[in-house]
Amino acid sequence: MSENCNSCSDDCAERKTDLFEKPHELSCIKKVIGIVSGKGGVGKSLVTSMLAVTMNRRGHNAAILDADVTGPSIPKVFGVTDKIRGGELGAYPVKSDSGIDIMSVNLFLENDTDPVVWRGPIISNTVKQFWTDIIWDNVDFMFIDMPPGTGDVPLTVFQSIKMDGIIIVASPQELVSMIVSKAVKMAKMLNVPIIGLVENMAYFKCPGCEQEYKIFGDSHIDEIAQKYNLDVLARIPIDPKLAAACDKGAIELFDGSWFDHIAKILEKNGGKKMKIAVASENEMVTEHFGHCVNFNIFEAENNQISKSESIANPGHKPGFLPNFLNDMGVNVIISGGMGQGAIDIFNEKGIEVITGAAGNAEAAANSYLQGKLISTGSVCHEHQHHDECGGH
Repeated sequence: MSENCNSCSDDCAERKTDLFEKPHELSCIKKVIGIVSGKGGVGKSLVTSMLAVTMNRRGHNAAILDADVTGPSIPKVFGVTDKIRGGELGAYPVKSDSGIDIMSVNLFLENDTDPVVWRGPIISNTVKQFWTDIIWDNVDFMFIDMPPGTGDVPLTVFQSIKMDGIIIVASPQELVSMIVSKAVKMAKMLNVPIIGLVENMAYFKCPGCEQEYKIFGDSHIDEIAQKYNLDVLARIPIDPKLAAACDKGAIELFDGSWFDHIAKILEKNGGKKMKIAVASENEMVTEHFGHCVNFNIFEAENNQISKSESIANPGHKPGFLPNFLNDMGVNVIISGGMGQGAIDIFNEKGIEVITGAAGNAEAAANSYLQGKLISTGSVCHEHQHHDECGGH
């Protein structure tokens, strides 16, 4: 029996995995996020650029792979004019003023206004080479500015580069509902996690009176988000100063906080699966970790709870619960208070600790996924609870 997949029509997992191209052997890329739109002109490149700038400001090594080969605008937005240079080991991306790695076809062209008149297969292979032939050194977050639409080139990119998730960019018009739906369905067909939606050109705020005006009419983004059970991650206004910064190649100097919420989500899990445990008294967050009646366990994917279960507290022996939850694959523990000993063990296991929580357990888990729940540092100092909270 032949093991060659080329003549096989079965849509099996092995076949899908085999399609992904490996990056350069010297590359180190931790998370890959695609920025997608069902049509052009909605601000996809702007969102890509601002996300890279935001993550860079938060201390991460950010990179942009400009896969929109026929309409590359990333170098212009960053004011990058240097051309790609290769070395003995391979070629490296060009760095922006703040150190963001950028790879775009414009960095090969003699004049950045020269049109790229190529057919689909050539464009697709060019994008793949940006991934396989360029040395991406120590990248924490790579953002891929995807070609618009759902045609051959974006399909090839999806099938060639394994992504941790995608962010879909839209504008307020009702027509966008259909366009976004196409992008969502394509992502689901290809089993690519959707992190959420970003609405660009959502409104214009008058600099004099602070009144918001909906230039393109009422937004329909919430309807789309509800239909597909997605989060609206950000709403970006029409801002002449932002447009001017892009025109001047000074996007890195623009100060905007619209993407801070997305940054927190990406820092947590980049759209991957995770498991959250909430120390509870039935459905409510418990005040003392070791005294909890049960653990509400929530499995989340793409920052959405996909499964939940309740597990009785198996015991109060010192140091037992952190190891018990670690063996269950828990990534985050939420509680009202916790002993320092338990916190130390969780930290050793790489499990994030959130204390100071209260209220409904599922609501607390959702707040964490939305980046709204952070630890208050609440530690249980009561002597009689010390061992039961996991301390030694």
